[in-house]
Amino acid sequence: MASILERNKKVAPKKKTREDYAEDALYREVWEEVNNEKTMAFVKKYSRYIIGGVLAIMIITTAAVIGVRTHRAHKIAVAQSYETAVNKMDADMLSSVAENAGGATGDLALFQSYLLDNDITKLEQLANDAATRDMRDLARLHIVGLRGDDMTAAAIEDYLAPLDTKKSPYYYTSRLMVAQKYLSTGDRENANKWLDVIINDENAPAVISATAQTLR
Repeated sequence: MASILERNKKVAPKKKTREDYAEDALYREVWEEVNNEKTMAFVKKYSRYIIGGVLAIMIITTAAVIGVRTHRAHKIAVAQSYETAVNKMDADMLSSVAENAGGATGDLALFQSYLLDNDITKLEQLANDAATRDMRDLARLHIVGLRGDDMTAAAIEDYLAPLDTKKSPYYYTSRLMVAQKYLSTGDRENANKWLDVIINDENAPAVISATAQTLR
């Protein structure tokens, strides 16, 4: 490229000779050789780390692929087993599915197993360890329905305390159940406290609100 001085003097840039081109080529060759030597020296120095890193990446990638395939295969197998158990209405098969599936599917399978054999220990397991809040709360309601006659009103109130939040889908149902238990023991004062909460809540389901007003 012409220099500023050359442009100002309107002097044409000097044309390169064969010797110039040969010198440039030699320079590039030497430069590439030097870079190659540096690269090789770097590789030799850190070869163990480079190879180890490549192997680690390969192992992690392979493990991830295998893990995804295994997980997918497990899900498919669980779904097939669940469908078979439901079609056969087999309580034992549903219990087995619950053990292998986990999550919401496991909860549902165990609850359906209980509906078939009435084994209350399955409800207790769901009430304590179910993966989903809905199933934990539903199990507690069923247990109170089965054992409520042998429980005090205070005991039922305490047992259903985890449902005493609007995060629970059975919030209003549990409150009504506690109120009914207090009424059955003749404790109208405590019963009315629970009923009033339902009656004064504009978001309460119409059927439950109407029932509460009738009991009040």
